[in-house]
Amino acid sequence: MRALIVGCGYVGLALGKELVRLGHDVFGLRRSALAADEMRAAGIQPLLADITQPESLAKLPRDFDWVVNCTASGGGGAEDYRKIYLEGSRNLNAWLAGSPLKKFIYTSSTSVYGQNDGSIVTENSPAEPEAATSKVLVETENFLIAASKNNFPAVILRVAGIYGPARGHSFKQFLRGEARIEGDGARWLNMIHRDDVIGVIIAALENGKAGEIYNAMDNEPVSQSDFFAWLAAELQKPKPPRVAADAEVGRKRGATNKRVSNSKLVTELKYQFKFPNFRSGYAAEIERMAVN
Repeated sequence: MRALIVGCGYVGLALGKELVRLGHDVFGLRRSALAADEMRAAGIQPLLADITQPESLAKLPRDFDWVVNCTASGGGGAEDYRKIYLEGSRNLNAWLAGSPLKKFIYTSSTSVYGQNDGSIVTENSPAEPEAATSKVLVETENFLIAASKNNFPAVILRVAGIYGPARGHSFKQFLRGEARIEGDGARWLNMIHRDDVIGVIIAALENGKAGEIYNAMDNEPVSQSDFFAWLAAELQKPKPPRVAADAEVGRKRGATNKRVSNSKLVTELKYQFKFPNFRSGYAAEIERMAVN
């Protein structure tokens, strides 16, 4: 297959390497040429364009079988999200109209679930977030679902918190001694290793159904308290101190409290996780750190 990865960064570059290994013809699109050499070294053919500028897309080839949009916002606010995710998706949709596209994957986020009661959420649960950035992600999903009804083969992956080599917010906080346990530590964390994000994307490219949404997270949500207790034991460090549940520390990331189910992903796409839970994934990362 001829595959285009839009946003060839932390996830996209590793995805491209795996697709190349599997024998696909892979292109990577970025706004700047800074990573062009790294892409070429991985067997990925670099393309230069900005999805927020449709005129820059017009000059590119469009004969792709698969397109994956895993562009990252870079931590901006709602207006940045709107420009990159919603307007970017609209521009990609218009650019690819009439092309031989067989599958379009969009990586959304489990932050679209605004539940705060620790409940289990599935793809059928309400996606009514309070955060303005997450509301933009819902708008983007709705646009792509509508487009899928007009022969645009979009599949949406709601991706949980990604960790892996040099990535993992709570893990890095713990290593720096900055982690805090909020209240009783019962708030649920939902995670997925980068290598499994790649595996899920490939499974969706091969078997995902247009217009469908799949939750992409591992098999085992974990409470904040249990996560840090495990890390403390593994690394022989003290557990983080506790702070009031309504403290400002970590408030932004503690805005929701839910357990995300991956049952649809496992059942319909038959995906088998390389790292089925945080223990297996972080054990690999701790071992990687020890080697390096």
